[in-house]
Amino acid sequence: MEFTKIAVATGNKGKLREIREIFQGVELVSMEELGFQGEIEETGDSFRKNAKIKAEFIARKYNIPTLADDSGLCVDGLGGAPGVYSARYSGGGEEANRKLLLKQLNEVSDRNAHFECAVCLCLPDGHTYFGQGRTYGRILFEEEGEGGFGYDRLFYSDDLHKSFGLATEEEKNSVSHRFRALCDLKSRL
Repeated sequence: MEFTKIAVATGNKGKLREIREIFQGVELVSMEELGFQGEIEETGDSFRKNAKIKAEFIARKYNIPTLADDSGLCVDGLGGAPGVYSARYSGGGEEANRKLLLKQLNEVSDRNAHFECAVCLCLPDGHTYFGQGRTYGRILFEEEGEGGFGYDRLFYSDDLHKSFGLATEEEKNSVSHRFRALCDLKSRL
């Protein structure tokens, strides 16, 4: 299956930049470029369900194949939290999310974690295709680096042997949960 143009259902500029770096060879247009300015409510209880909700919404509204992802950080010592609530964990943005995570891990010894990503490609006719990816590591005791977004500065990557905050975009994209989910999706198309 080949596509020349795919919409990406995200308002997160960091995610959009990563997806464009990873999914080369296809014209990817953002929701904003299509004229959509709102938010798509993520009411699913899993990454897969939230990705599908976003992809279906844009695919139907604009009659264009649409790629969406939902991803987050899952910390073993917190029972998998923040999970699907990663982006809105504290209710106060990325920095507040990182501070809350460190506070909640203050008395927790198990800092093992993984980033998980589910991607969904929804066609205007309703057909959907999914990909799944994970990358493993642990949560640091303080932020390292200035790069990335979200929890990257707190996540020590087992693959890279450094935080995602210290990694270049190319390094992170080569092992990220999003990269792995997109590769999984491509293999299914």
